[in-house]
This record gives sequence, structure tokens and C-alpha cells, in this order.
Amino acid sequence: MATEHIDSRLLAELTEQSEDLNSDAQRITRTALTEFGQVSEPRRRWWQRGGVLAGAAGVAALWGTSRALAASASASPDDVMALQTAASIENLAVSVYQTAATLPFIKDGNKTVAAFITKTTAQHQAHAKAFNSAATQAGGKAQNQPDPKYKAVVDQALPTIKGPADVVKLAITLEDVAAQTYTKNVSQVSSPELRRLFGSVAPVEAQHRAVLLAVQALLAGNAADLITIPVDPAKLPAAAGSVGFPDAFYKTENASPINEGAVK
Repeated sequence: MATEHIDSRLLAELTEQSEDLNSDAQRITRTALTEFGQVSEPRRRWWQRGGVLAGAAGVAALWGTSRALAASASASPDDVMALQTAASIENLAVSVYQTAATLPFIKDGNKTVAAFITKTTAQHQAHAKAFNSAATQAGGKAQNQPDPKYKAVVDQALPTIKGPADVVKLAITLEDVAAQTYTKNVSQVSSPELRRLFGSVAPVEAQHRAVLLAVQALLAGNAADLITIPVDPAKLPAAAGSVGFPDAFYKTENASPINEGAVK
């Protein structure tokens, strides 16, 4: 069997670019969470007062007021479920990357690949924390469990993993569903703060997928020696310029429904 090679210089540069993108995204995420918390806090205080008002003024009067305020509330039940589902996807990604890091051909293999996995794991942990923070600010519960649909996919795939290519294939599936889901969530949530939150995380997941697609192509073609920095374009296959970005616009047909990973 041919030995699988990965160009460490290329992967190192892509990992650095991923870290830069994630740092930019985190700044947007922090701002969105802060603004969302500022909008959500008055709503929580009103509901606390509502319990007292209900006893004094009657349930009927409170219900009429609550419906009026609910229309302008900062988050809806669908928003909470979308955030919990996003957290469940991130939880699963963290679990998969942490498992991959313990595999002998990853742990004792290419150091740059191991570094990529470490950085990507940390990024997914940060994303899960951000989604759960927003979910609790919106009055929901944190989701600490993995996405049930894709956990079944992972459970089925793990026993069949024999080498780096299998790990990459599984990771691509998870990064793609994350990117598709968050891209679609931008148009599904009810506030600009949540749209910025999902919009800041989606491109990070998309870049993870792009890096993994490039690595997958190198593994499949055993052509890592053709990738150098600086690169000689004349020696690269035609697909080299597009393999990481197969779509002009990110598709969303495989996005998870908002209630897929919601807390039951």
C-alpha cells in the first residue's frame, strides 16, 4: 500500500489562515453575543415581574400583555432550538476531533496534521460555548449533548476508520453540515444579533471543509509533492484551484432542521 503523504508547508499555511479567520469571526461573535444579551435582559426581567403581576392583576390581563410583548421579544422558541442544534453539532465535532487525535496514525503521524486537529478542536469548543451562551441568554437550556442524527453517522463510521483518509472524510461531513446549517440559520433566526452570530461561525466551518477537501485530494492522488510554497502552477493538476471551493455559493439543502439537536 502506498504511503499517504501530506505537504506540511501547505497545511501549516492553511491552518494559520484558518486561525486568522477564526480570530476575526470571534470578534464578531463576541459583539453579537454582547448585543444579544443586552436585548435579552429586559425580556428576562419582564418575565420575572410577570409572575408577580399575574397574582395581582389576573391571568387574563397578563396573557394579553404577554402576547403583545412576545411579538417584539428578542428571541423566539425557534431561535433557541436553532442555537441548541448548532451547539449539538459543535459538541459532536469536538468529540470526533478529540477521538481522531488519539488514533496512532494521527497522534504519531504528521505533526502539522495533529496541530490542525488541535486548533480546529479548540475552535469548535469556542463555537459550542458561544451558541450555548446565546441559548441561555434567550431563556433556553444549554445543549451539552451531540447532534443525534449525525452521532449515529459517526458511531457507524468510527469502527471502519483505517487511516487518515477515513478521518478526513468523516470530518468533511461534519464541517459541511455545520456550514450549511449555520448559513441557513442566518435567514431563519429572528434578530440581527443572532444572524451575525451564525454568520460569523459559518465561514470558519466552511474553511475547515475547504482545508480538508484539499487534504483529501492530496491523499487520494498521492500528489502532495506537487504542492510547494511558492507553487509552480504549471505542474499542478487542473482541479488544484477549485477542489477546496466546489461551489460559488454555499449550498444549504443538507442543513439540519432547527429542532434536530434541541434540548428535549
